[in-house]
Amino acid sequence: MKCIYCGSEDNKVLDSRNSDESIRRRRECNSCGRRFTTYEYVEKIPFSIVKRDGSRQSYDAKKLKNSIVLATAKRPISEEQIDAIVSDIEKNIQNKMMQEIKASSLGEVVLKILKDLDIVAAVRYASVFKNFQNAEDYRNFLNSL
Repeated sequence: MKCIYCGSEDNKVLDSRNSDESIRRRRECNSCGRRFTTYEYVEKIPFSIVKRDGSRQSYDAKKLKNSIVLATAKRPISEEQIDAIVSDIEKNIQNKMMQEIKASSLGEVVLKILKDLDIVAAVRYASVFKNFQNAEDYRNFLNSL
């Protein structure tokens, strides 16, 4: 790491702090004695969603979050819980080193999490995800629970 003041590569780390997405390091240059802060971020592997029609779309966390927000509207589920769900799903995909995931597989993962969290939200999500057409579809889904 080069000193931002003198360009020397001779420095030491005084303090490191971890957060969810970065590492903050406080450094001191051994040449000029000045201190500076650096941030390190984990590089995420981009992945694609394979839609039902076979087309591919780059993953968008906002879309996933919006679908969960719609399903959990007016339910006792906090914004932090929704963010945690999205983050956990992303981490699982990243950990498996997958470059593609089927939309149906992603939907099943979300549905499983929502079933454990709130059954009403799970039914709302399933109605769109599984494309319910009539009351019988709802009955079949509820009976499968």
